[in-house]
Amino acid sequence: MTCKVLLSTALAIVLGGPVATEAAAQRRQEGMVRIQMSIQMFVAGPTDESEEAERHRERARRALYGLAAKECDVMREVIAQDCRLESVNVNLNRQANPQMQGYQVGGSMTYQITLK
Repeated sequence: MTCKVLLSTALAIVLGGPVATEAAAQRRQEGMVRIQMSIQMFVAGPTDESEEAERHRERARRALYGLAAKECDVMREVIAQDCRLESVNVNLNRQANPQMQGYQVGGSMTYQITLK
């Protein structure tokens, strides 16, 4: 029984592989491209649980979300006929150095575009 399940799974992978490859090739032929972008920045300010610290964290998140939204406009001007934001990932890391408090902010965005 286990052998049949493994054989069925292997057969599905082997047979499904070319179909998936053909689909990916067809998307590329239609001019669709996936674009990934990453950004790192530092936001200075308090890192405690105060209201001011929360405002700084929110400002950092808003900056990345705003960048993610505007990037489609940039790509439409330069290389894209159409653009769709697929995902956004935001990371905030506290930097509690006594000389420079704040958050190291990182973000990554993934887009699906159709080339001009």
